[in-house]
Amino acid sequence: MKGKIDTIIFDLGGVLVDWKPEYVYRKIFNGDEEKVQWFLNTVCTSKWNIEQDTGRTIKEAVKLKVAEFPQYEKWIRVFYKEWGHMFSGPISENVKLFKQLKASGNYKIYALTNWSAEKWELALELFPFFNDFDGVVVSGQEKTRKPFPEIYKIILDKYNITPENTIFIDDNYDNILTSNKLKLNGIHYKSPSQLLKFLSPFNLNF
Repeated sequence: MKGKIDTIIFDLGGVLVDWKPEYVYRKIFNGDEEKVQWFLNTVCTSKWNIEQDTGRTIKEAVKLKVAEFPQYEKWIRVFYKEWGHMFSGPISENVKLFKQLKASGNYKIYALTNWSAEKWELALELFPFFNDFDGVVVSGQEKTRKPFPEIYKIILDKYNITPENTIFIDDNYDNILTSNKLKLNGIHYKSPSQLLKFLSPFNLNF
């Protein structure tokens, strides 16, 4: 730890809310897990989805994917039509932590998320506590995403954040590697108990 912590930046999906396309496709494929994984690893892949997090429109994304796999058009269109049902809900322990940190008044609390700009308003409806951050940077709105350094620099500059005084929490290891290069105190999130353990050395007051 290089400085007194005054700022905490949370990732959203995988840290504060649980999002998995499997929740929708398991219903579509009647619980056939092999078929679910085949579809998500071959057709509607994470590589395809993340381009929407970088600013590509959903309309364009669906058009490209349907052209590639016309026989699966119906299932492809489901991805964004049923996107809101890909959440199981908030990760309660971490949301409680977020609210405690915020209520303490000792820290500025921000979110840095890879998220489609077109789905951000729905996200705010699904999870009203997203409005409680001191600020949020959404990749789809910025046209760049984690782990590219540009988006970290956007949030640091926008909110006048000192990296050495900041904890960054994310479930994607590549995102943590970039944060550490930029002198943020990155924590690779794996579970609520692990997060508390890794926060302990910072002696946060909340």
